[in-house]
Amino acid sequence: MKISIITVVFNSEAYIRATIENILAQDFPNLEFIVVDGKSTDATMSIVEEYKDRIDIIVSEPDKGIYDAMNKGLRLATGDYVLFINSGDKLSSSTILSDILSFDTDNLPDVVYGDTEITDSEGNILHSRRHRPPENLSWKEFKKGMLVCHQAFIAKRSLCTEYNTNYRYAADFDWCINILKKASSVYNTHKVIALFMDGGQTKKTIVPGLKERFRIMCTHYGKCSAIFANIKLGFKFAWWRLWHKWF
Repeated sequence: MKISIITVVFNSEAYIRATIENILAQDFPNLEFIVVDGKSTDATMSIVEEYKDRIDIIVSEPDKGIYDAMNKGLRLATGDYVLFINSGDKLSSSTILSDILSFDTDNLPDVVYGDTEITDSEGNILHSRRHRPPENLSWKEFKKGMLVCHQAFIAKRSLCTEYNTNYRYAADFDWCINILKKASSVYNTHKVIALFMDGGQTKKTIVPGLKERFRIMCTHYGKCSAIFANIKLGFKFAWWRLWHKWF
């Protein structure tokens, strides 16, 4: 069994080294590591080049945004599974892939998922993610929000369609739903798989991202159902902010 880890990066000289070293430290025996750079203008590629002998594929060229870069990575991947760990993010331990991907090669689940913890820019764990993964994940569960972080969602490559680049902020939400619609077996690891760095584009684009997510929900669940679901999400979010002061 082989897993392809794809790291998309652009002008991230402060964080790319830690992400690369985290992935290269994995003890999983059959790991393909792909780095897709958007033609960075800082020292990002100089850092990536330091590890070129241990990275399977490196691409550095202009792209049309993060999801276009992710699609490039998907086209290059050859693993049975695909996982995106972008610059600034990490896997939770050096053994996590070996711990959760110990399946018989003739009986691989379509999707493997788990939890995520949030870190600061120094890699210190701040708290668990607000949305927690459900015991049993299906495409309908995403009506309640992005319950599984993209970095903790491992999918069979054969089920992975390309990201819809008409979406600029929430194509990963749509991508996960599309995969789950086709999945016949989904495995909950009950483990923290990924460490997601707080801040970045997710918080900077929160409003347009939520608007786009609503459009995606309308497509998959219908407009009335999407409106009702978003009202519930709004109340839950307000309550969470009142008590926890973060999101």
